[in-house]
This record gives sequence, C-alpha cells and structure tokens, in this order.
Amino acid sequence: MTEREYFGTSGIRGRVGEEVDADLALTVGRALAGETDRVVVGRDARTSGPTLVDALAAGLTECGTDVIDVGVASTPTVARAIATWDADAGVAVTASHNPPQDNGLKLWQPSGQAYDQSGQDRLVERIRAADFDRQPWDALGTRSTRTEARAAHAEAIADAVEVADPPSVVVDLGNGAGGVSVDALGAIGCSVETLNAQPDGRFPGRPSEPTAENCSTLAATVGSTDADLGIAHDGDADRMMAVTGEGEFVPGDVLLALFARDAAGPGDRVAVPVDTSLLVADALAEVGAEVVRTRVGDVYVAERTTEEGVVFGGEPSGAWIFPEDTLCPDGPLAAAKLVELVSDAGPLAEQVADIERYPIRRTTFEVREKAAVMERIGDAVEADYEDVDTLDGVRVDLGDAWFLVRASGTEPRIRVTAEARDPERADAVFESACELVETYSEGE
Repeated sequence: MTEREYFGTSGIRGRVGEEVDADLALTVGRALAGETDRVVVGRDARTSGPTLVDALAAGLTECGTDVIDVGVASTPTVARAIATWDADAGVAVTASHNPPQDNGLKLWQPSGQAYDQSGQDRLVERIRAADFDRQPWDALGTRSTRTEARAAHAEAIADAVEVADPPSVVVDLGNGAGGVSVDALGAIGCSVETLNAQPDGRFPGRPSEPTAENCSTLAATVGSTDADLGIAHDGDADRMMAVTGEGEFVPGDVLLALFARDAAGPGDRVAVPVDTSLLVADALAEVGAEVVRTRVGDVYVAERTTEEGVVFGGEPSGAWIFPEDTLCPDGPLAAAKLVELVSDAGPLAEQVADIERYPIRRTTFEVREKAAVMERIGDAVEADYEDVDTLDGVRVDLGDAWFLVRASGTEPRIRVTAEARDPERADAVFESACELVETYSEGE
C-alpha cells in the first residue's frame, strides 16, 4: 500500500472508497495494536463511519488490543477519553471539516496530543513491513461500548471556566458531533438555542467547514435575535468559530488574537502557524507577549504548546489549544472560554472592534512539480532577502509586511499569502511573491 499517503497535516484523510476504505482502517488497527493494549475509538456522523470503525476495531482486536467504543462523539471527546479509561491511544474516525464523501482516521496520545511525526513513522513502518501480531482465538482483544464520554467531557469543560453572567448563545452544530458544546454551555448557565443540531453525515444544513459563507444563517439568526453571540463547529467539533451579537462573523485571525491576548502576559509566548496575520503579534505586543511560529497543522501547534512559556496555541482556521486543559483542539472548550471572555470583558463586538485588521492577499498556482519549483524559489529568496524562514514553505519577514510561498500538502499547488499594515504595500509585496512563483514555474 505504498501508493497511499498515510498521514497529512491532520491524520489520515481522503475520499471514501478511494484513499480511505475498510482495508485501510483494518491495516491501521493492526499496526496500532503493535504498541497498545487498550484504544478508545469514536466517530463523527458520516455515513461511512460505522464501516470504518468496525474495520479498525477488527484490526485492533485481532492483534490482542481491547477497544472502547464511545460511538458518535466529537474528536476532543475521544482524545479526552483516553486518559479517562487509562488507554494507550485514541482514534477518531472523521474527516473533520471535509465534505461528506470523505472520511479519515486521526490518532491521539494519552496526553490528548495528536500522534506526532515519530509516532506516525512507527505506524507507517509497521504497515509497510506488514509487521502485525495476530493472536489466536483465546487471546483476541475485547470490544466494549461506553456512553458516558460526552457527559464527562461536558463536565470537564464546565469546571474549566468561571462565568458570572452567562450570555445567551446560538450554537450551529452543522449536523456534526459537537452536541457536547450545548451540554457544557447549558451547564454553565447559558441560554442556548441550536441550529443544525441533528447529527447527519450528509451535512444537509450547511457545509461542514465553519467559514463566514457557510455560517451566514447563524450570523443572520444571531443578528436578528437577542442572542449575545453565536458559535459554529465543524463535523467533529475540533474547530470553533464565532459570530458577534450584531451578526458579524469573526475572522479567524481576530479570534486568535482575542484568545491569545486573554491567555498571555508579559514574557509569555503563543504558538501560531506561519500563515497567521500580523495582527496577532501586534495584539500580543500590547501585553508584553510574542508569537512563536509553527508549521501549518494543529499537531505542530500542539507540540509547541508543550514548551515552557507557551501558554496558548491556535490556528485561524478555528483550532484552539489550551494546554492547561488539553493538547487536543477542543471546539466545545473554546466555546466555553469565549463565553467566559464575553462575561468578563463585555460584548464580543466591542472586543472585536478593538483588534486592528490588516489587508491580506492570497492566491493559488497550479504547478506540476511543486517540490522542484519550491526549491528554486527557496534558493532565490535566500539570496535576495535577509529574514527568511523555511520552517514550512518560504516565509519572508519584511518588518512592515511579510509573504509566504508554500506548497500544498495534498495537491499540485503552491499557495501565496502576503500581508502588510498598508493596502498599497500589501499589493506590492503580493505582486512580488506571485512573480516568484510565475518565474520559477516557467517551462515545467
């Protein structure tokens, strides 16, 4: 199965029946059993989920590992349940914010952190070597069902916040598995109304990813009622985005700045991916804190939050990591933290207005040989610019502006991002970055 790309930036993910099927889930189960005695398994609401869970559990139990099946559950619920039941790992069968024809497997450690590169490499090596320890009939693992994981997660969230004046909230679950968010917000005293609350893996209410466009109904609902704010999750509720009481969708960079500024103080650091807006660094500078950059992907952000002095991590896409609580992006926890922030600091709209926003430009180029093109761009940039970061693509810091040229992890594409505090400067930097890609992709 070497033709498959096993792990991307967020676990294993792809089209059902093509990149992801029961054979893959069975094989991953067998490989994971080689280093575990007990594994927690859960899934989102996708119609392909039961098939993949059954195949995964078969691979695990065939090789002697016990399986605790928590059923339909948010990804952070699965991650938290590992420690609850003294398991060695957890697997969420989900494609997160992807469309319904996709599914995948995301693996978690007892700390709540996703499997890191070394853990992924171990499994891939075992898969490629077909190094599976199948057991005889009397040494097979067991499979049991537990239904209390959601309640335990909601209780932990309620215990993690203090909300003196609970606001009213509209929660758009997007037909996903994030119902624990409603439970937790209700437990801390919020008045909660829901949209698209029925789990349905076809996502009939809206596309799973909680973008501004996809959350238009939420924005309109909040804006036309007395609700104080709106919350939106993706299919497995590892992401959380928000809407102000006036019905304005809050951009991810702005929400990141709010969370970061609230979590950090003088000398603290906040982990953010390389494509994060300057506004986050500027907001942190106001409280004497700073950003540390990571590769794009919540697994890399989570790794950085384990370092001393890193108090929070987040991605503008909606993944928020509060390391004192969990190393898993926990959308329901983030919802409760935002409610706490509104209760303490006032209406979300006022807090959002306090964050200065800058013009950011983005585009994508289709290229056949993206690795070769990126190598040529990297050589040219390092020769022409002083402050170059090659952690994930090529990022150039110009002081008052920056640009990032980065290859897609799954597609034959190169993405260009540029930002400055001034619109004309942003346009000029963006044009220069695009010219780099055009110049070094010619003649492919």
